[in-house]
Amino acid sequence: MAHKKTYNANELKTQHGDLIIEGPVSSDKLASYSFHEHLTAFRPPAQQHQALIGIANLEEGRIIIARHRDTIVGYVTYLFPDPLERWSEDRMDNLIELGAIEVIPQFRGCGAGKNLLIVSMMDEAMDDYLIITTEYYWHWDLKGTGLNVWEYRKIMEKMMNAGGLEWYATDDPEICSHPANCLMARIGKRVDMETVQRFDRLRFMNRFMY
Repeated sequence: MAHKKTYNANELKTQHGDLIIEGPVSSDKLASYSFHEHLTAFRPPAQQHQALIGIANLEEGRIIIARHRDTIVGYVTYLFPDPLERWSEDRMDNLIELGAIEVIPQFRGCGAGKNLLIVSMMDEAMDDYLIITTEYYWHWDLKGTGLNVWEYRKIMEKMMNAGGLEWYATDDPEICSHPANCLMARIGKRVDMETVQRFDRLRFMNRFMY
């Protein structure tokens, strides 16, 4: 499968300054921007910056960023699922995972996350993919936001809905380990029924164990 990528961009005006939401962004362009010190949800900022550059170099990898002038203040990543997770077991070349999304505290609540999803889906090639995301409450900034898990989950679902992702049931043990965790997915317009059926089998791999 050819992984076509078409650049798109939106401008988002906020009380803290204007943001450019753009992508997919090349590894060279990512390397040329500063990476905000408060992007710490997954790794120390310098390490996460390098991780995004690495993803952008992957054939299927996509990085959409929110930037304030020349500083990245938010991003969302798309790539094949982690080889250690069940979602990679069927080796589907049209299944990609929204692996991480993060916005610095200063620009939360102004639509930056929602617009990262909107710009992502402006690329017509995204309709060739079945896109999944696995949401785990231990990645959420509950302390920084002051929200409980259910309030945060509601905000997360609403943001994902802006990109066309919807909740799907699964028996994945890690997702089932807490009721706030969830699987969400977007089935592109050109995804065939065989892909959907293979995805359904991945969602319920434990159904014959009982």
